[in-house]
Parts: sequence; C-alpha cells; structure tokens
Amino acid sequence: MTGTAGQMKGRAGRLARLMPSGPSTAARTPFVLLVVVLLAGGLISLLLLNSALNEGSFRLSKLKRGTTELTDEQQALQRDVDSYSEPDALERRARELGMVPGGSPAFLNPDGTVRGKPERATAQPSPAAAPEPEASSAGPAASLGSVTPSPSASAATPSAPVTPAPTAQASNTQTPPPTSSGR
Repeated sequence: MTGTAGQMKGRAGRLARLMPSGPSTAARTPFVLLVVVLLAGGLISLLLLNSALNEGSFRLSKLKRGTTELTDEQQALQRDVDSYSEPDALERRARELGMVPGGSPAFLNPDGTVRGKPERATAQPSPAAAPEPEASSAGPAASLGSVTPSPSASAATPSAPVTPAPTAQASNTQTPPPTSSGR
C-alpha cells in the first residue's frame, strides 16, 4: 500500500503543480464578464428588434386606416358622379341652363346631301315622344332615356326664347363634291 500511496502522492503532486490549489478568481472573471456582455447584448438587440416591429405594426395600422378613409371618400365621389350622370339630373341641369330637347335630326351623307328633314328645337316636347305620367317620375321605373319634360318642370323653369338657327333645306339642289387639282 505504501507504493500506491506514494504513486498517488506523486500524481497528486504533479496535478497540484499543473492546477493551483486555491480559489482562483482571476481565471473566471474574464469568462463571467464575456457571458454577461453577450447576454446584455442579446437582450438589447431583442429589445431593439421588438420596438422596430411595433413601430412597423403601428405604421401598418395607420396606413390601413388611411386606405379605408380614402376608399370611403372615393366611393362617395363615385356616387356623386353617378348621381350627376343620371338622365333625370342631366335633363334638369340642361333645363336650368335654358336648353330644350332637339327636334328630329338631319344627317349629311358623304356626298353632301341631307337625309331627313331638320327641324328647329322648341321648348315644347316633340309630338313623337309620349308624355310621362306624374307617378313614374318619382318611382324607380321612370324611363331613363326620356328627355320630355314633366308639366311641373316646364312650368317651374321659364324657357328662353329660341332664335332660329340657319338650317339646310332638303331640296333637289345638291352641292357638287369638292374637287382637287391632284398636284
């Protein structure tokens, strides 16, 4: 036993020389500081990342709210445009400006002849148009393409005197087509 105890002492002695036997705080301090710095850096980077994500989330919600407001405004403007484009509204505004429904149209053929009989526009509805009943002007089944004024509309807006416009006469006289010299 003394031989093995001596060997142990020899091994322990060699190990004791390689590793100092007292509390060594000098070797642990840099490692502990490195771990603390890494943990603190990780926490700070997570905090910065979290705040950047929250800022993006707030910006996204603000942009969505702005998009919703702009969409609502666009729809309101589209409703206004649609209401101004309705035939009844167009007719009412035309009457306010003193316009009257046109008579039967006349067309010019490519050879310069007049097709149809042009008539002067008058404040009275044309005889070809059927008069509208009073109940249909307020209901949804009102005719959309009619330009005939209701009796209340023609009485409410005074019609301006219409000056006769020069019209082409549909006679047997034809104007010759223009000729070119070819040069």
